[in-house]
Amino acid sequence: MTPAPDNVLTAGKPAHGRYAGTLGRIDWTGLEPRPGWLWRRLHHKRWQYVGLGHEHVFIGVAIVDVGWVSSAFAYAFDRRRGQLLADWTQDGLPHVQARVADEPLVGARAWFRGPGARLSLHHGPDQALHLAVDVPGLQLEATLDLRGMAPPLLAIGPIDGGLAHATQKTTALPVRGHVQADGHTFGLDTAWGAVDASNGLLARDTAWRWASAHAPGLGFNLQQGYFGQQENVLWLDEQPIPLGAAQFEFNAARPLEPWRVRTDDGLLDLVFTPEGARAANKNFGIAASRYVQPVGTFSGTVRAHETATPRQVRDLLGVTEDHHSRW
Repeated sequence: MTPAPDNVLTAGKPAHGRYAGTLGRIDWTGLEPRPGWLWRRLHHKRWQYVGLGHEHVFIGVAIVDVGWVSSAFAYAFDRRRGQLLADWTQDGLPHVQARVADEPLVGARAWFRGPGARLSLHHGPDQALHLAVDVPGLQLEATLDLRGMAPPLLAIGPIDGGLAHATQKTTALPVRGHVQADGHTFGLDTAWGAVDASNGLLARDTAWRWASAHAPGLGFNLQQGYFGQQENVLWLDEQPIPLGAAQFEFNAARPLEPWRVRTDDGLLDLVFTPEGARAANKNFGIAASRYVQPVGTFSGTVRAHETATPRQVRDLLGVTEDHHSRW
């Protein structure tokens, strides 16, 4: 992949492509033709998601600005018991109770403040992301080291039903810290962290299937849905490799049965075995969210290119997701 550009736009159009490296800021103000203020307000979506994988626990944290509302969630999944230790979520007023800045990694700033809840993510002078969560049933302090990280993915492109989208995704960042949930304390110094920083002018109805798993020297991100194959990437030996379109084969009525996840270029073919899941189905009329996000392990093969010898993957910790939002 070519190095990341300086801007998400080229001559007023999305700088369509997949790139390796970091982008200072995701700024759509020069997009042509420029949509009206109200449309931008209703369709501009930003989020910061952090996944933390550990031998005994998986943690997911997100701060989301939907434009007309904000939300946040944090959960901790006990892999030994196969159950959630904590599962917290809350909605709030954008720019009053929450904010997600346009800087995706370097310079990143996001926070959420609600009744009994404080979440924050910020980039510090130590070239690390600092994540803090204090919500009912879950307290977390974690530092994700960006120094020496594998080149992150930067994907930019147009969106079906919307205008444009950009996302930065990392693989297997070193972590320091700890988490407390349901009376259990886990040290996170042997964990890995992965960041999904996304920012786009999206359609009101947006659906996707997603898979993400990481360990030092091996990781991947796959999406099938609103962004096509733009964010499909495999990291091997710290190098990002673009992947083809993703196929998800699973039983939507029984998401804890095995999934098959593969790409049409033959570079990735994995079976996902769920250990448990986080799920919700909310319908408020003007807005709705339905999703299931199993936590588990991937096994199978990946390849750096079509003639490369397949590399075996065994018990790679990660998540899948089946998600539809009306937002």
